[in-house]
Amino acid sequence: MTAPVASHRKTRQNPLAAFVLPGGTRTTRTARTAATLALAGAATATVFDGTGQAASGTTPAQVKDRVDALYQEAEVATQKYDGAKEQADTARKELSTLQDEAARRTGELNAARADLGTMAATEYRSGGVDPTVRLMMSADPQRYLDGATVLERAGSHQAGAVAGYARRLGRVRQVRERAEATAERLEHNETALRKHRVTVVRKLRSAEQLLDRLTDEQRRRMAREDGSADVGPAREGRAPGLPRASAQAPNSRAAQAVSFAYAALGKPYVWGATGPSAYDCSGLTQAAWKSSGISLPRTTYTQINSGPRIDRSQLAPGDLVFFYTGISHVGLYIGDGKMIHAPHPGAPVRIAPIDQMPFAGATRPAA
Repeated sequence: MTAPVASHRKTRQNPLAAFVLPGGTRTTRTARTAATLALAGAATATVFDGTGQAASGTTPAQVKDRVDALYQEAEVATQKYDGAKEQADTARKELSTLQDEAARRTGELNAARADLGTMAATEYRSGGVDPTVRLMMSADPQRYLDGATVLERAGSHQAGAVAGYARRLGRVRQVRERAEATAERLEHNETALRKHRVTVVRKLRSAEQLLDRLTDEQRRRMAREDGSADVGPAREGRAPGLPRASAQAPNSRAAQAVSFAYAALGKPYVWGATGPSAYDCSGLTQAAWKSSGISLPRTTYTQINSGPRIDRSQLAPGDLVFFYTGISHVGLYIGDGKMIHAPHPGAPVRIAPIDQMPFAGATRPAA
């Protein structure tokens, strides 16, 4: 008799275990700039001299334009990272479920095989083993499966039990095939995660290297021009000096999403983060609508399809507003031509005009 099919689960090593993913411990500015600066060095060495003043022919405004471009490129990669992470998380859960199912079905299969072994022993003691049972006890499971149709038609008592074993064996094989396909999909998604993570980190480090070449006054001036000067901690749902917009939300859920966004004012931007202590742009809008009981997908590319499109002239508080031709940034509209959004590293969640970036479209989540 052949040995029972192994039913234990094999623990899968997570290829991302070596990475500290976004949303965890916040790093200091020194830690962020300490590693891999060579990636940005070639791009920044000629921009400024060692005194912190702009090199000949390069102005702080030009630096700001390049930094803004790097942030936008990083956000494109961030949205790809967010999408790959969502898919990897889904695949990981599916794989765990399939492994549990395979283990359960394998246990049932081994129990059925043991019953057939007992039946064969009884038949042998009473004068012989039925041919169908001998077929089942073959060391070649494929031969057994190939003969399943014949066994289904057999009239013997043993044939029914043997056919039931065949069905169980077929189900185990199907579950294992699905688990293998899911494991391959998970590996592909984790490879994409690593690729997009490297891209995001490289872009952000390049931007930080550029900013580090500015004087403190130049950086403060740039922050004022960008509207990203520090926003104080949220108090009673709004930051100091930032009154709520007067426009009326179309329904209670949209109003709740807006209220959540106001409460998040001043929290830091961290790429890949979904709260509660930090957010990226789509993480903020997802969390805001989740607070009202509506589940949005993770990325800007998918959130834009989470409800009917809204013309810019018909915007209402709670609508999602999207920017750039690649739909790489999103904010939550609050009325009066303004939105709350998570801009980029160094710029906390804040209120900004929607004409600050190239408008690409708007969506009203189905509430």
